[in-house]
Amino acid sequence: MLVPFVIVAMNAVKSPAEYATGGPIKPPHGIDLHGIVDFWQRVDFGGKLLNSVVISGSVAVLAVVVSVLNAYALGIGRVRGRTWILVVFLVANTVPQEALVYPLYYLANQTGLYDTRLGVILVFTIIQGAFGTYLLSSTFVAFPPELLEAARIDGAGKLQTLLRIVVPVSRPTLGMLMVFFFIWTWNEFFLPLVLLISNENQTVTVALGVLQGQRMMDATMTSASALLGVIPAIAFFLVFQRTLTRGITAGAVK
Repeated sequence: MLVPFVIVAMNAVKSPAEYATGGPIKPPHGIDLHGIVDFWQRVDFGGKLLNSVVISGSVAVLAVVVSVLNAYALGIGRVRGRTWILVVFLVANTVPQEALVYPLYYLANQTGLYDTRLGVILVFTIIQGAFGTYLLSSTFVAFPPELLEAARIDGAGKLQTLLRIVVPVSRPTLGMLMVFFFIWTWNEFFLPLVLLISNENQTVTVALGVLQGQRMMDATMTSASALLGVIPAIAFFLVFQRTLTRGITAGAVK
């Protein structure tokens, strides 16, 4: 798993002449940052990075909120037709993005959200929220009824029960979902490519994909772009690794 990353990192700090002489496998003699600097300046990588952080972070938070509210109604509230509603959410997770492109493009144009970060945030919030709803609903079904009954006896309403009982107990699972939603949205390419056409609104993955096809792109700059594109996602994962671990291993009742 680490070998491709190491090869990309080695080639990112090579000069074009050194790459042409030694090839992609030979370790570099020194550190040449011209490829990284040229790529950063050419595509305005700082702006693309900000767009990806804003979109991925917003989707991660909003999708978790939507998932919690939906799952609370379906898993604990036990609304009518719960099974069929969950089937709809399950089917929504199986629909390929290629089938959604034209409807989303049409709706974005009609609502004035085309080529805006808000439009992409809303789209991915619904997509990720469908998966989160299906997952959390099955979790909330098995929520300890003793805690819910104790909250009712103490006079807590539905909203208070959600905020003070359900969310704190489910915090590890919600943290795990937030990490997944951030990384999944960060890695999205197809829908942002269609919905974000302006250079100032594009994300990191779109900038990398567009530059791959240009003839002026050399091997060292390609490696530099790949390295810069993956580092933020790895850093986010490492920062929240403990949250992810707690979410996977959580199972005790507080």
